[in-house]
Order: sequence, then structure tokens, then C-alpha cells
Amino acid sequence: SDFSLPSTNWHVKENARDHHTSKFSSKELIVRRGQAFIVTFNGTEQPEQNLTFIAETGPKPSKLAKTQATFGISSTVSKESWSAVLQSTSSNSVSISISSPPNAVIGRYKLSVQTTPSGSSSPASLGTFVLLFNPWSSGDDVFMPNKAECEEYVLEEFGIIFAGNKNHINSFGWNFGQFQGDILNICLSMLDRSLNYRQDPATDVSHRNDPKYLGRVLSAMVNANDDQGVLLGNWSGNYEGGKSPSSWTGSGEILQNWKTSGFKPVRYGQCWVFAAVLTTVLRCLGIPTRTITNFSSAHDADGNLRVDEFYDASGNHLDRAADSIWNFHVWNESWFSRSDLDPSYSGWQVLDATPQEESGGIYQCGPASRNAIKEGDVDLDYDCPFVFAEVNADCMYWNYDSATGKKTLMFSKSTVIGQFISTKAVGKDDRVDVTNDYKYEEGSTKERDIFKKARKKLGLEDKFDPTAPTPQEIDQKPDISGKFKVAGPLEVGKDLNLILVLKQFPIKISYTEYQQQLTTDNTIQVTALCHVEGGIQVLVQRDITLDNPAIDIQVLGEAKVNKEVDVEVIFTNPIDTEVMDCVLQVEGNDLLRGILEIDKNIGTDDLELNSGMRQHFLLAVTWEASQCNIS
Repeated sequence: SDFSLPSTNWHVKENARDHHTSKFSSKELIVRRGQAFIVTFNGTEQPEQNLTFIAETGPKPSKLAKTQATFGISSTVSKESWSAVLQSTSSNSVSISISSPPNAVIGRYKLSVQTTPSGSSSPASLGTFVLLFNPWSSGDDVFMPNKAECEEYVLEEFGIIFAGNKNHINSFGWNFGQFQGDILNICLSMLDRSLNYRQDPATDVSHRNDPKYLGRVLSAMVNANDDQGVLLGNWSGNYEGGKSPSSWTGSGEILQNWKTSGFKPVRYGQCWVFAAVLTTVLRCLGIPTRTITNFSSAHDADGNLRVDEFYDASGNHLDRAADSIWNFHVWNESWFSRSDLDPSYSGWQVLDATPQEESGGIYQCGPASRNAIKEGDVDLDYDCPFVFAEVNADCMYWNYDSATGKKTLMFSKSTVIGQFISTKAVGKDDRVDVTNDYKYEEGSTKERDIFKKARKKLGLEDKFDPTAPTPQEIDQKPDISGKFKVAGPLEVGKDLNLILVLKQFPIKISYTEYQQQLTTDNTIQVTALCHVEGGIQVLVQRDITLDNPAIDIQVLGEAKVNKEVDVEVIFTNPIDTEVMDCVLQVEGNDLLRGILEIDKNIGTDDLELNSGMRQHFLLAVTWEASQCNIS
């Protein structure tokens, strides 16, 4: 008899529970590799022994590329290949347990079944399922033995990102939302829009078993450079035609916008937005990932592990060098083994989606082994010298005379770059400092030895470097030193009072003076250059980050699904002018449909904030799901 089209029961609920994929809201089966799942189908009158299954993915599935597998019923599960084990049969249905190998290509698969060994009848399609990485399975490259870490780095949809500067670390929440509606499909379409896929689809898909390959491809796809990727970076302070980077609160909206616009880059991102979106995509695909914030982060453009900063005689910072120092920079760490390197380099790998320098001709960065960075093994793949410089470059401060073109080294510091490297704690919102995982203690001989080792590996020790200071210059110490002390509150809208301590110089910067200069991250850099009679010049510098005014949120009464609940929001406008046309944004993961924007206050047309007044707003919010997170 001909093989009639079977109806398939994918046992979505039970399989999802066993495979840690219950948080996906999809009707489609989503499972993890290297682990069995159950399928039941009916409409077969053939003896079960004659069944042959075909699982295939990508545009040109082939056995050679490991994008197609054909397998019959066997008595035991195979570790190396796809296999099917009979669970039960009845008069017209068969239950099969299907297992994929722990190094299977991830992505969307078609599953079909054929009855005759000769292959004379054409295979009948059972439907599709999605296969993901499996950090819970010891055979997988992304295996993470600690279950609490798996929960945090793969299943947690809410995160904390650290920002500010080394004197003043602040943090904000982010909704990764990797299990929301269409996000998995968007992540898979990201892979299909990469340059690698466009150049050679079949080869690209065959590499999708490898987390280091996918991590690198996705670090390129999250920025829009080269490939019409997800986010367009903008550091200008003018965000016309898009949203200011600091106004995003989660990745869901960004990824949905990218898709609905027909995959046009979303405007605009800065480092934390790139890192947060990459976290979402990698967690969604099953690669354990977290965001890392590095304070005083070097961008070493010329690859000499030194950052040159130029100042004029008045202490104004000059944009002469391609090198720069970010008050903070955010990247990612993903957890997987490095099959291409010695096992000691497995574990956390640095990926960076912010477009800073090209690598292999396009804007991508990593995976750089964190252990390799700590040990100064900058000759290993991928982009280790760049990441090493971000956390451990030496800083050179030059005085530049534009009239003569002469530059004089004022001083150098080896302990400025890479401080308070931070990530969110597992299972709670605390900050964990991981600086010691990136380098040996600053100022220790071990750290200096590693720095010299890194320069040697890059061939920088013997090469004549015209910008390099002479040993005499490096050893010069200024006659006096100074620092800026803060006197008074650091709040937006208040005057900023500082004291320059050499002797005591009070400095006041009023709100009207800094209002137009304030960056999106509320940071002001203050510099003083002191000329000492007949001595060495002294540069005093400080980054100051101001706090935004607080917003208090209180839920009044009990929050129940599909019932309105009143939420009270209290806010005081700190500046002495009325602020018009404000918007209050509320986001809840799978709780609200999209993002709630309140710009109409009861009784008034627009949300207006009166100067210095404590204002109360009442919102009626309806949750639409069973779990409540209010942030």
C-alpha cells in the first residue's frame, strides 16, 4: 500500500519540558542537540523495522556537510549520529524517540519518513522542528556543568548592565526577551542574512554546529556595518531619524523593528545596545552568554598596546590620535570549548558586536579566549591583541604644540586602563567584579611581565617606534600631583561643584553651562593642565557621571492576569523650567502587548513636568500573562 501522509504528534509540551525550551511561546517543536525527543505519527501499516527517517536543514542538504541524516530504527541511541529508537506501536500509530548527535548543526530541520528500504516510494513529510545548542549535555561544546549558571546565562530574560565610569558605577535593567514571540525566527534569519551565507549558503549552514563560528558571524550581524545587520551605531549626540541609544529598554523591540522594516538597520545603537542584542540572540540559540562592562576601556587603533592622548597648553583634549579611551565599554562573554586551541583556553570567550576595528576585513570581534588575554597569548585566534589592549594597554599623555608640531610626553600610566570589569551575579542583581579574570593585579611584576610578553609576541619590542617615549621620558615624575574632589551632589539639573586639589581651587559648573554638553550617558570630563615653573607639567583629569532623577513605582492592590491594576509613578522634575511633551514608558516581558507609552496624563493633553514639583501619575495596567516582573 502507498504511504499515506501521516499526522504527527510532536509532544511539544513534554519535549519542551525535557529540553529546557518551555519558555518559547512557539507551537513548533524546539529541542536541544545530543538529547532524545519523542514523536508519534499514524497512518502506517508497514512493519516498523522498514521505516527510514530523513532529517535535513539548509538549502542544499547533504550527508557530507552533515546537514542531512538518514537513519532507521535501531535498538540503542548512537552518540555519533542521528538515531531512532522505537518506543511503542499500536494498530495505526508509532512512537519514536529521536536523538541528534551533540555536535549536530543547529537550525530548523525538516523531518520525513520513508517505508521501503529500496526507496521506491517518496518520503512523507512529518513537519519541521528547531534544534538548538545544549548547555545541559556533557557532549556539547557549550556544556556548562553548573545548573544555576545555565538558568542565568541561557534562560534568564532579564538582565542588569553596568555603565557610568570607574568613580561612579551605575546600572540599569534590560529585557533580553529571547523567548518572546518571533525572536527565534528573527535569530535564524540573521544567520541567513550574513555575508558568509550569501557567499556560500551550503558551507555556511554546515558550520552551524560550531559556537565559535556562530559567535563570530553574529558579532558581525548585530552591527549594520558591511552586511545590513541589525543596529546602526551613532555616537554623535544627534539621533534624528531614530531612537537615542539610551532610550531602548530591551532587545525585543529592536529585533522586531529590524524584521518589520524589511531588515533595514535599526537606528541607533551604542556599545551596551550591541552587547545586549547579541546576548539575546546567543541565549536564544542556546549558547550561555552574559554582558561584561569594562571601565576606562582602551580602543587601540594602531595595535601597539598603547593609547596616546594629546592635550594642548590649556589642557584641552585634542583629537589627534586614532586611539581613544571609553569611560566604559560593554561586550559579551560566551561559554564554550575551543576545539581549535589547547583545552586550557576553553570557557569564557570574548565577543564584541560594537563596530570599532575591522577583523578579517569586516567589523566583527572574537571569540577571544579570556584565559589567553590573561596570559598575554595574543597570537591566538581571534582578535586577542585588540581585547588585550582594551583591558591592559599603557596610557601615554602627550602635550602637543600645534604651532611647532612638537609633542612632549607629560607622563605615562600602566594602571589606568581596564578597571572594575563587571557583570551581573548569577540569580541576583548584584555586580560581580571579574577584573582578575582578565589580568593579573595591576602594578604587580606578573602583570608587567605579561604585558612585555604580549608586546614581544606582536613583535613590538625590537621595532623602532617613532611615537614611543624614551626611557628617560617614561621615568620622569611630575613635581606635584593633583586630583578633582567632588563637593556636593552629582545630579542632573543641579550645579556641579568640584575642588581641584593641588592647592584648593573651587570650580563650579552651573546646569546652564553643562546642559547642552551632556552626553546620553550623563558624563562630563574635567581636565586641568598645570604648568609648573621649570618643572614637568601636571595633568589632572576626572570623568564625572551625573545621576538621573529617581522615579518611584508602586503597584497599588493585587496584580492579576487580565485584570486592571493601578500603578502609581512618582517623579520630581529637578530643573527650574517646565518640561513639556514627556513620555513615560512601561515594558514587561510577555506581560504587556509591546511597550506601553503614556504621554497623556488624566485631565491634561500632554505630560508636563513642573519645576521642582513632586508629581504623581496613575496608570491602569493589565497584565496578559501568568508571570509578573515589575521593573
